[in-house]
Amino acid sequence: MHAGLDVFFLLIGAAMVLAMHAGFAFLEAGTVRRKNQVNALVKIITDLGVSTVVYFAVGYTIAYGTTFFVSASELTGSGGAYKAQGVDLVKFFFLLMFAAAIPAIISGGIAERAKFWPQLLATAIIVGLIYPVMEGVVWGGRLGLQDSLEALTGAKFHDFAGSVVVHAFGGWLALGAVVLLGARRGRYTKAGKLIAIPPSNIPFLALGSWILCVGWFGFNVMSSQSVETASGLVAMNSLLAMVGGLLAAVVAGRNDPGFIHNGALAGLVAVCAGSDVMHPLGALVTGAMAGGLFVWGFNRCQIHWKIDDVLGVWPLHGLCGTLGGLAAGVFGQQELGGIGGVSLMAQGIGTAAGIAFAAVSGFVVYGLLKRTVGIRLDAEEEHRGADLSVHQVPAYPEEELIR
Repeated sequence: MHAGLDVFFLLIGAAMVLAMHAGFAFLEAGTVRRKNQVNALVKIITDLGVSTVVYFAVGYTIAYGTTFFVSASELTGSGGAYKAQGVDLVKFFFLLMFAAAIPAIISGGIAERAKFWPQLLATAIIVGLIYPVMEGVVWGGRLGLQDSLEALTGAKFHDFAGSVVVHAFGGWLALGAVVLLGARRGRYTKAGKLIAIPPSNIPFLALGSWILCVGWFGFNVMSSQSVETASGLVAMNSLLAMVGGLLAAVVAGRNDPGFIHNGALAGLVAVCAGSDVMHPLGALVTGAMAGGLFVWGFNRCQIHWKIDDVLGVWPLHGLCGTLGGLAAGVFGQQELGGIGGVSLMAQGIGTAAGIAFAAVSGFVVYGLLKRTVGIRLDAEEEHRGADLSVHQVPAYPEEELIR
């Protein structure tokens, strides 16, 4: 009975997180220029396909030591180490959606000028080999690092739903790709002044944000991975962090719709780690801090640091995910109304180690690809847009017919 409920519970969660990839796709399609909308949609779904194959073949085994190359009867619990009714299989489906979120995050940062096939190769390397190491250490108990951290600080690194394991990791990986690619042509003048490139479709952007927000409740709540341990506190904290993020972005972003819709996501990114241990007021504050941090980080990147991160994935996922890892060690404390069992020192060490691993990996993977196969469209291809240059079809073909 419990096994069947857990299968259904995790399947609903996996489907909700699968739907989040549509959110990633529309968020990117609405932010990039019209000549790159098809590419945005195709990248997300193709990255999902590549992620599934490599995570099934090697990634999940690296993270948890589980292989699927046994008989179907054994996989469904008719003997051996696998749980009854295929619980392990739907757990794979659920965690695969987390893994596939990494290239979906990176996609938004490198939009409008990245080559298609080299990015798929990067996806295979990251999801198959690099991300599973991070996942396995934190969630799979691999290498004994969590036990060592507990011996040192009195607590393990706590990341309930992936502020650091998924979001910060993806954001800091993306930073390397964005820096190595360089800015889009025409983004800055020769004097270094920013040239505005407005979103192509605010309704698409808003739709993407809404899909992500709804799916996030599967991302967070179902991270308990069983009906028995599911908690309404996670749902409440996710809601308040989302609201805190968007309201802070309303103020900090001066009513800008892009900041507002991404501010909601910033709050959700930041609350993932501590959503199961924070008091709701702590979640609200965490979300508000993340919303403000995203607006500040996006503006600093684009205007002052000349980092052309198209969707602001490093500020949104990298910085806000980092904040979330640390916030769990603060607002999870019993003195601040939390459940306890967390250590700020453990959170600091775990967060710092995770983002260092991600940042180095991003520069290494994309640096090697840049030196070997190249990662950027040439000037003419970028000018035409990735839709025509890569996929040979525009997003609005009827307009081409009229011309």
